[in-house]
Parts: sequence; structure tokens; C-alpha cells
Amino acid sequence: MPRIAFVTAIASAALDDDLPLLLAACERLGLCAEVRAWDDFTVSWARYDVVVLRSAWDYHTRLPEFLRWCERVDRVARLHNPLPILRWNTDKHYLADLEAAGIPVVPTRFVEPEADPLPALQAFLAELPDTVEYVVKPAVSVGSRDTQRYRREQEFAAANHIGRLLDTGRSAMLQPYLHAVDTQGETALLYFDGRFSHALRKAALLRPNEPPLDHLRLPNAIAGREPDADELQMAEAVLGVLLARGDGIPLYARIDLIRDSHGQPRLLELELAEPSLFLTSAPAAAERFVEVLQKAL
Repeated sequence: MPRIAFVTAIASAALDDDLPLLLAACERLGLCAEVRAWDDFTVSWARYDVVVLRSAWDYHTRLPEFLRWCERVDRVARLHNPLPILRWNTDKHYLADLEAAGIPVVPTRFVEPEADPLPALQAFLAELPDTVEYVVKPAVSVGSRDTQRYRREQEFAAANHIGRLLDTGRSAMLQPYLHAVDTQGETALLYFDGRFSHALRKAALLRPNEPPLDHLRLPNAIAGREPDADELQMAEAVLGVLLARGDGIPLYARIDLIRDSHGQPRLLELELAEPSLFLTSAPAAAERFVEVLQKAL
């Protein structure tokens, strides 16, 4: 019988609400599945036929080490999502690639480690004169870590934030804060093997002058919903870009959208490495995921 490893991290195993549902679905379908941590050096990954990344939520603190682990696993087992997708998607510079391919992304400017933070920020604000609030975050991150919302007049505080990121060798991202998130939230669309599974609304997690909230510990932050037709169309376009790149259709994808001031959906993030699938919000979704995994075997 094929053996499946769902991959977490030692530090985040207890935080992943999806894992118990996935294990139960595997048991119902007669599949042998176990949870293993990528940073547990006692694991022999060659014992598994399929290794499925789920909640390696500390990779952003040691990305080179994590990608080397992905390379080692890829040599002895089938890794999902595939290694080329993981290399590309673990750094949010991928948004520039999607924008170049015609996907309407939230306007994003990157500040690289050799840049001077304040002039880079001032150039961003000059480029978007109607921006009242904006967000600073690292290009390699998980969730909302090291992410902060600023008002236009908070240039020096935001520049200091950018500087702290650059000083650690990380690239920073600047994006306008789209206020539709405060009233409508984000829409996350989940796809398994290129087929729509479910969607949900994610409440706003960024507050002015406050650290980001954690949706895992915020009641009512997540709720199932039916996506609109233009949101589904956008998600299909994003998956089409992956096909055109030659990356194929990923086993799982989460496409996070938010509406701009004109009411049009914009891509905020494309999560192909370790997204929460929010299976507790869609009772049949765990079974759908495992059925897709079973076919991949």
C-alpha cells in the first residue's frame, strides 16, 4: 500500500486544523497516511511514496534550508506540490511574474536589500498618489508575520520597518491597503488538481498601528461562502498562467482575492506551498482532497 506523509513543522504541528480531517479521510478511503515534520531529522523520507506539504509554517525563517530539504525529498518520493512550483512560490516575487502575464494583482513594489528604504517608499507613494494607507511586508513570509499597515503620513515609521527587513537580507513589499477588505474581507478559493473545491471569506487581520491578528485564533474570521462569477474567472486565469509556464496543475492551490476601489477582483496571493485549506469550513473538502491525492498515487 502506498504510504503518504503530510508534512508539518515541529513548531506548527498543533496549529494545523486540517491534519486531523485529512488523516480521517485517508482512513475512510483505506490509505496509509502519517504526519511528519520537515525539520525532524530522524525521518526517513524514502519510506514514503508521496510527501504532501501542509503546514511547514516556519520555512520563511530558513528558506534555503527548506528548499534543500525539498530537493532531497524530491529525489526519493513524489513531492506535492512539485519542486519547481515550490521554488517559485515561496518568494512573493512571483506576483511580478503573474502581473507580467496579465493577471490583475494588487499593485506591488519590491524593495531589495541594497536599496535605501525612505527614497524607495517615497517613490512608491508618488507613483500611487491616491493611496491613503499601505502595507509593508517581507517577500518571504507566512501568514501576516512582519506585516504592518501604515497611513500615508507615517513615512518614517514605515521606512524603519522596511529597513529592518532589508538589514536581515530580506526583500520588502509595498502594497496599497485596499479598504474593501474591511467590509467584504478577502475571498480565498481552493482548487484541488485544478478543480474548484470551496471558497471562504477571510476577515481583515490588519489594524492601524497594531500587530496583525492571527486568523487561527480569531473567532468568526473565516466563513464559507459562494464565490462570484468574476472571482471564479480570475482564479481560472491564474491556473491558466501556471499551465502556460509549464508548471502543470498543482495538487492544491489557494487563490486569495480582494476587490479594489472599482469593485474589481485583484490577486493578493497565490498559495501553492503551505496554505491552510480551511477544511473545517467545508465538511466534504477533506474527502475531495484525499480522493484527488488517491488518483495522483
